[in-house]
Amino acid sequence: MSVTKLAGVAWAHRRCWGPLEHTAETPGFADGIEVRWKRRTLFSFGEGDLEDFTATNDLIIFDHPFTGDVASRGLMMDLGRFLTAEDIKMLESNQLGASYRSYSHKGGVYALPIDAAATTAAWRPDLMKKLDAKPPRHIRDVYELSSRARENNQWVAWAAKPTDLFCTYIAMLASLGVNVGHEDGPFCPQEQSAHVIQEMKRLRDVIYPGSFEWNPINLFDFMTSSDQVVYAPFAFNYVNYCTLPSRSLRFGASPRMLDHYPARGILGGAGIGVSASSQNPRAAFQYAMKLINPSYQASTYVAHGGQPGMRSAWISEDCDEMTNGFFSGCLEAMENAFLRPNIPGFITFFHEGTHKLASVVIHDSCHDEFWCWLTKFYDSLREGVKAAGPNG
Repeated sequence: MSVTKLAGVAWAHRRCWGPLEHTAETPGFADGIEVRWKRRTLFSFGEGDLEDFTATNDLIIFDHPFTGDVASRGLMMDLGRFLTAEDIKMLESNQLGASYRSYSHKGGVYALPIDAAATTAAWRPDLMKKLDAKPPRHIRDVYELSSRARENNQWVAWAAKPTDLFCTYIAMLASLGVNVGHEDGPFCPQEQSAHVIQEMKRLRDVIYPGSFEWNPINLFDFMTSSDQVVYAPFAFNYVNYCTLPSRSLRFGASPRMLDHYPARGILGGAGIGVSASSQNPRAAFQYAMKLINPSYQASTYVAHGGQPGMRSAWISEDCDEMTNGFFSGCLEAMENAFLRPNIPGFITFFHEGTHKLASVVIHDSCHDEFWCWLTKFYDSLREGVKAAGPNG
């Protein structure tokens, strides 16, 4: 039997590449199709240019805010040409929050939800027990927990590198009931933005000093390799840290900003799409569909370190037991996760905004100047969308 050989690119964490490499080593996973996977950095995954990878790969795993860019620039295929009515029914019945629709743009579907995540809280249950503390339900409770931790020479921490800082900013706004970037008017209201900045500065003053150098992986590696950090209020969740033999983590909803509004993290995760340059697009699509098969996602995918994009896994008792309660602990947060915009240019806007926000939060630069910049830049993106028309 002839073999179709494909190339794919994933991001460099076991949560992504663990299941992929297992399938690549499993004879017969996809009849007559083999995939050679390469890895790229987490930064490249979140803010890099996909065009660096589309020419030499058939399958690409990418973050959903790229969707508008890849569609407008013709970098990835609209998978609607391959999806059958039965496929769409399966995807709709297995959607987790906004994960499935996050890869849609102007009627096209540019990826399938292979992985799902959201910003949540994380904590060490063993250390919290010693403090006789429970995970904070409100942002004010975080400051109280921080004081108790400091009395024991421990800390509250934060994934607060510029990229993650901006994610927290959007999550806090969403937790105030703001539909960030999705409505007419400014990217977010000025008053609510100022309020969020004040809360971020309060956190700045009580968190572990190294927090502003950390992405979620850095944070969780530290939390599981020492006993210094008991709790983190905002970071993208990672199933892999729930299954460690010792010092394992638990994940659940971030603290509320207001008593009468639920906490909302922002939606993360990853989609798997087919490069517009692929010479074997149908084979690539077929392989992607194997990877998101609900039965596979709720079994082998989890067993090899994956964090599935299909609801089948998140409601599976077996998967929940396998991961020490990760899925049940995070399901509500996933369903409530806020969907960032994915209009063309959003990644550039986000990347530039991360550094401006860091200057405001860490170095006390002017909030109003930052807010005016956000408003002007985001308005220009929306004007570009209008000028491009319905098919642009």
